[in-house]
This record gives sequence, C-alpha cells and structure tokens, in this order.
Amino acid sequence: LDTTMASNIGAAAAAVPEIPENADGQNAPNQHVPSLAGSVLECPDGFGGSLLIRLQNMSSTANLGVRLDLKQIALRCRNTEFNPRRFAAVIMRLREPRATALIFSSGRMVVTGTKSTHNSALATRKFAYILERVGFQPAGMLDFKVQNIVGTVDVGFPIRLEGLVFAHPTFSSYEPELFPGLIYRLVQPRVVLLIFVSGKVVITGAKTEAQLIEGLRKMYPVLVEFRKENATSVPGDVPTIAAA
Repeated sequence: LDTTMASNIGAAAAAVPEIPENADGQNAPNQHVPSLAGSVLECPDGFGGSLLIRLQNMSSTANLGVRLDLKQIALRCRNTEFNPRRFAAVIMRLREPRATALIFSSGRMVVTGTKSTHNSALATRKFAYILERVGFQPAGMLDFKVQNIVGTVDVGFPIRLEGLVFAHPTFSSYEPELFPGLIYRLVQPRVVLLIFVSGKVVITGAKTEAQLIEGLRKMYPVLVEFRKENATSVPGDVPTIAAA
C-alpha cells in the first residue's frame, strides 16, 4: 500500500507543470492567468529609502488587422454596449482580468482598466479570442502597445506648491482656482506629475513602468527641497483622475 501511495504522489508531482523563469531567474506569471505582480512598483528615493508607486490604470492599443461588424459583435457577445449614435465603437468588458475594451470597426482596439502590463496583454489576447469566436480572425500579430500608465504615490510630507512653481516656472503650472494640484511636466522621461499640497502625487504619461520609476526618482529631491516644515498633513485623498 505504501509503495502504491508513493508512486501516486510521485506521478502527481511530475504532472504539475513548472513555472517558467524570466530573465532575472524569478518565477514568471502564467501568461494565461491574471497576476497582481507589477501593480505596485518600488522606487529608490535617492536617500537610502524607497517609495511605493501604485498603478491605478493602464491604457493600451492593438490592431486586429481586419474590418469588424460592430452590430454583429454586440448581438453575439456578452457584456457589450453599442450605441452608434453616441459612440462609434463597441464597449466590451472582462471580469478576469478586469478590463474594458473599445472596439472600432477598423479593427483597432483600446484596452483600459488593467494595472499591469501582463494583465493588459492578457486582456488584449482574450478580447481578440472572443472576436475570433464570433467570426473575425485577427490577421497576424496584434501590434500590442502600452500608450499610458497612471500611478499614484504618497511622499509622506506636505509640499509648498507656491515655492515650487516660482522656482520651476518653465516646467510647472499652478492655478489653484481651477485645479488644486500643481502640474509638472518632465522632459526626460516624458511624464506629467500632478502634485498636491498633501504630498500625494499622480504620475501619468509613462509608456513603461521604468519611465514611471525614473520620473519619480528625478522629481523626489525637488519635492524634498520644497517640503513644508512644521505643518500637519492635509487630510483627504487625491481626486480621481480619468486616464485617457
């Protein structure tokens, strides 16, 4: 009996597929399974510590390379919306990974709502598979590209926005009557930071996670320079930012 159990356990262990390793030698997520990896990025602050960037939204595009009949897609697919008088695209939603696609008759597709490159690429493949089942075979590669990544970070101290915009007028603008945050545009990497007096920062415009990290790494010493001394943090969260 013991010999039979041991052989069964050995066979079961052999049947479990190994998780592939990435270039860093770490276990890579299954390409068909949603993953939370990548939704939080660690950025060195240049002073021996680190900051955590939380990815809030990612927008990507793909091209199926084939003309689509949007009316047929809306009739045959679940979780879809199509009102050609309001918007010339089918809105399709996924639960896993949580994502929304805007599908145009030209075959182009915009995928939003994911929080990692892995999940964005996975959602794009799932949308393409759904359209293939309806009868629209993608022509070759999907030409998947990440167009915008939005992340938020809390630096942990209040910031003097008036002093910051006065010292950096070329790259920043601050109109408190119109918007409570300071808008700072970095040249390299090409990202935009929305900086609030509470110390909350929204970073947008990045096309890779590396650009997000590099933008914060360059900006953090400037924020430390204009740190408010002897001031309590302003309560409240960052206003919701709609990603393009």
